[in-house]
Amino acid sequence: MRSLILIALAGAAAQLVDGGIGMGFGVTSTTILLLAGLGPATASAVVHTSELGTTLVSGISHWRFGNVHWPTVLKLGVPGGLSAFVGATVLSNLSLEAAAPVTAAILIALGINLVWRFSRTRSAAPRESRPHSTPFLAGLGVLGGFVDASGGGGWGPISTSTLLAVGREQPRRIVGTVNTAEFLVTFGATAGFIVGLWEEIVANAAAVVALLIGGAITAPVAAWLISRINPTLLGGFVGTAIVALNIPKALGWALQHPQTLIVQFIALVLGVAVTVWGNARRARRAGGKENEHSGASTAPQRGGSRVVETTEPTGRDGFPAGTPAEDSEPVGVSSPRS
Repeated sequence: MRSLILIALAGAAAQLVDGGIGMGFGVTSTTILLLAGLGPATASAVVHTSELGTTLVSGISHWRFGNVHWPTVLKLGVPGGLSAFVGATVLSNLSLEAAAPVTAAILIALGINLVWRFSRTRSAAPRESRPHSTPFLAGLGVLGGFVDASGGGGWGPISTSTLLAVGREQPRRIVGTVNTAEFLVTFGATAGFIVGLWEEIVANAAAVVALLIGGAITAPVAAWLISRINPTLLGGFVGTAIVALNIPKALGWALQHPQTLIVQFIALVLGVAVTVWGNARRARRAGGKENEHSGASTAPQRGGSRVVETTEPTGRDGFPAGTPAEDSEPVGVSSPRS
């Protein structure tokens, strides 16, 4: 009973993280399940079995809201599902001693990815309308699917982050498409675990239900959380925690306990420092843009010998109301239009 409560709490915590930063359910829940005493393969199997229902509902919801590009779903999800099947099969056939360091190392890499993703500032580069090539999407799906199955999570941090960084589609379409493709990946991973760990899945059916219940209870809170919490800080702190918690299993074979504690402390300090620094950079950048916009809207106009202060009402982002931001120009400066 105690372990089921811990698993339900894992689902609740993972859902809060996923609601706050839009990814991380698998990585967070797998890390907590490993700490609760489950083996790497069993933890990943429990997580993916529980995600069959959540990813299906998520995909249908995104489809109804027009956030899904179906050709990309197939090009990304089918290779991802096949790769996830292979990753689950490989993990199922590894011994516990061999699987624990491998899974922990993958989770550490994903945690570092979260810290990096949420601490860096992004430039507003122009978006290209050209679609992604099939080899690119297939390769991304293969990588994301294998890591997701063998590490207990990682589809979102790898696939969503990569497509957002490339920036050829609206963010809502990227998130909706990747989440819909995740059902195929989860199906492939679950099929692989059924082949290799059917008895363990049946034995841990209660754990699957507990994880689902925990996530369902906090889902409304997660929906509220995403509009209240700073995603940069949450993503960075969660990534830092994932790295620190998995260091003993990843490096325990090479380091003694005191040395492991030192490495954990260094990882915590670096992760928190990078996260706070990245958040401060974003805040300064946002403040600078706001000052530029407000300065442009209140710039003085010279008419003859008089200086006239403009008092036009400003719209969103500090530009004059009714004027698109991309077409705005400094007052008093004209440019030829073709």
